[in-house]
Amino acid sequence: MTEEAEMCLEMAEESMQSSIDHLEKELQKIRAGRANPAMLNGISIENYGSSMPLSQVANISTPDPRTLVIQPWDKANLQLIEKEIINSSLGLNPQNDGTIIRLNIPVLTEERRMGLVKQSKHELEEAKVGIRNARKGANHEAQQLEKDGVSEDEVKRLIDKIQDLTDKFGKIAEERYELKEKDILTI
Repeated sequence: MTEEAEMCLEMAEESMQSSIDHLEKELQKIRAGRANPAMLNGISIENYGSSMPLSQVANISTPDPRTLVIQPWDKANLQLIEKEIINSSLGLNPQNDGTIIRLNIPVLTEERRMGLVKQSKHELEEAKVGIRNARKGANHEAQQLEKDGVSEDEVKRLIDKIQDLTDKFGKIAEERYELKEKDILTI
């Protein structure tokens, strides 16, 4: 395989991997009925003139499967953290005792579980679109290589390898989704 073809394949693989990485981050944010500090990854706090992730301004722990405890390093941030959690889409009610914030994770109803599965499915579809877009871009690059003098057989092999990558990453995305679905539906 030519150097240009190798580079094209590498770029496609990197792009597809970034779709999987994004899927994993998004699936982590979807709660599954158990306390998980990753649920709070999307929350940022305005602190000292800049926006900082919650994990950089507080210690987040899980003393039991249904509770998250947030202990800010600066007590002045307690109100900000509480406000951001209330305004988030998590649907959690923080309990502020003046030193820490407790988040009790309620047991999910069947209706809420189905909604979370649907949300996870949406994230899977977004990842698949990203993977297909990477394939489309790589195939376009492969066609460009043919115009630049690379043999037709070489381009055909490259397109086949790009399709193999697409299938591989599509399967990885499906597996990640199935794990999350199982996690959500487990009571």
